[in-house]
Amino acid sequence: MTEDLAKIKDFRFDGDGEFDLSACPTSLEVPDEQLEFYEAALEKNAKKIAKLQEKLFAAGEEGVVFLIQAMDAAGKDSTAKHVLAKCNPVGIFDYSFRTPTKEELAHDYLWRGHCHMPVRGEIGFFNRSYYEDVLVVRVNGLWKGYKWPKRCFDMDEQDFFDKRFRQIRDYERYLYENGYRVVKIFLNVSLDEQANRFIRRIDKPDKNYKFSAGDLGNRAQWEQYMAAFQDSIAKTSTKKNPWFVIPADQKPVARYLASEALLKALKDIDPEFPEPGESAKQEMAELRAKLVAGEI
Repeated sequence: MTEDLAKIKDFRFDGDGEFDLSACPTSLEVPDEQLEFYEAALEKNAKKIAKLQEKLFAAGEEGVVFLIQAMDAAGKDSTAKHVLAKCNPVGIFDYSFRTPTKEELAHDYLWRGHCHMPVRGEIGFFNRSYYEDVLVVRVNGLWKGYKWPKRCFDMDEQDFFDKRFRQIRDYERYLYENGYRVVKIFLNVSLDEQANRFIRRIDKPDKNYKFSAGDLGNRAQWEQYMAAFQDSIAKTSTKKNPWFVIPADQKPVARYLASEALLKALKDIDPEFPEPGESAKQEMAELRAKLVAGEI
C-alpha cells in the first residue's frame, strides 16, 4: 500500500513556473479506512528520521531548520510532534514566533530568526518563522508603523514586500552556503476545517487551553492571508530552498507528507558518524583493555 500513498514531490514548489495557491488542495479526501496506512508510514519515517538525526548530531556539520507556516489550528505543533517523535530531544531545538518583543522590534526582522538558529548538528523546529514579517505584518499593515528611516519604507506595499522576498531568498541562500538546510512547510488547511477544529477546542475540556478568541479574528482576513501566502511562496521558492504546500485537512496525511519532506532533506545530507583518528582508536583500545582487566 505504501506505493499508493501521496508523493511529496507533488507538493513541492521550487520557483520553476507559476504558483497558484488556490489550485492547491486542502484535502486529498483519503477514505477513513486508508488513513491507517498513512499513520503506519509516518511511524516508519519517524524511525528513519531519528536514526539520521543521531548521525547528524554526532557529525555536527550541518543544521536543519524544520519550518512550518499555517493559519491557526492547521496543526503546526502536532505535525512536528509526530514527525520528530522518535528523535533524541538533545538534538532538537524549537522556537515559536509569537508577537515580537520590544528588543526584537528594535532589530531588523531577520534578527530574531537568526538568534534562534539551531547549531550545526541540530534540527530546529520553527513554529511560524521570520515569514511572519511578510504575512501578519503585511495583512495588518504593521510595517507602516515601524520606527526606521523613511528610505526604508517610502514605497508602495508591493515594492516593500518584494524587497523583503529578495532579502529572504538571499538569507536562505546564505544559510545553505553555511551548512544549513531549510525545510519549509505550509499546512494548507481549509476555512471550514479550521472552524471544525476551533469547535473541538471549545467542546473538549482538555483542548480549551488551545483556544483563543483572538484566533477567530484571522478568519475575517482569510482572503488577505491567502493572498499573502500566495505571494510569499511564489517569490521565496528556490531550487535549494523550495516550499512544500501540504493539504492539511486530514492530519495523518499532512503529518506523513511533512515527514517525507524532512526525511528527504536528511537523506540528501547523508550524515555519518565521525571516524576517530588513529591515535584516538589506539587510546580507546588501551582503555578498553584496562577496563576488561579491572585496572580502572
